[in-house]
Amino acid sequence: MIYLRVVFLLCSILYSSCNASKSSEIKDQKSENTIEETNKMEEAGYKKGTIVYSGEENDCEYTIKMEGNSTYFLDPIILENTLKKDGQKVWIKFRGLRQMSRCEKANPIELIEILKRAE
Repeated sequence: MIYLRVVFLLCSILYSSCNASKSSEIKDQKSENTIEETNKMEEAGYKKGTIVYSGEENDCEYTIKMEGNSTYFLDPIILENTLKKDGQKVWIKFRGLRQMSRCEKANPIELIEILKRAE
């Protein structure tokens, strides 16, 4: 009986250690895939952004906070309802518009393409 318990305990330990190494391999592979995806998207002309909601008076309801060397906000003139989610990560291609801003913190843009981002 004790022999069976010892064998079971050893098998459990070995199984746990195998799963732990698989988990770290998956995380490393996931971060590599993220870096590869970022490089691929940036080469294709996309930029990283995050949808930001504001309920403040005289402010744009939804803007896109751009990521990179400096943080700035863009005001997409037309944004699909399915993307109007605070914190939604996106990839965008856009064109600046020569018109008055609807809010102080963001420049008006026309979205050429927008894709949800996983990270």
